Amino acid sequence: MPDVFTTRVLNITSGSREAVVDLTGDCEAFLREAAGGRDGLLNVFVPHATAGVAVLETGAGSEEDLLAALHTLLPADDRWQHRHGSPGHGRDHVLPAIVPPHATLPVLDGRLELGTWQSVCLVDTNVDNADRRVRLSFLG
Repeated sequence: MPDVFTTRVLNITSGSREAVVDLTGDCEAFLREAAGGRDGLLNVFVPHATAGVAVLETGAGSEEDLLAALHTLLPADDRWQHRHGSPGHGRDHVLPAIVPPHATLPVLDGRLELGTWQSVCLVDTNVDNADRRVRLSFLG
């Protein structure tokens, strides 16, 4: 039987542009090994000051809609006090206050319990850092 608590780090390359990266398949693969058919919780955490985790529909335009909404809420311009990096990079440091760097999701019988259209996604608006780590932790 797997441990009651198991964790793994994913290395994700999000590219040189803003991205919403679907992690659902990675989460499911991790749970096949870690959960052992048990109930519990999956925690998804990104240890970065400029990225977040969202649960949303993918493949129907919601990724682009989310990025457009973030542009409206957090314009990439010179209004930000935090000014190193690409122009408007200060907005990336505000992102985790709106799209949190974590999500905790139910696991039933070893499977991620998502709604029909829900996916687990990394939200990364920082074009200066394409390499991200995502920690998956299962607590049974």
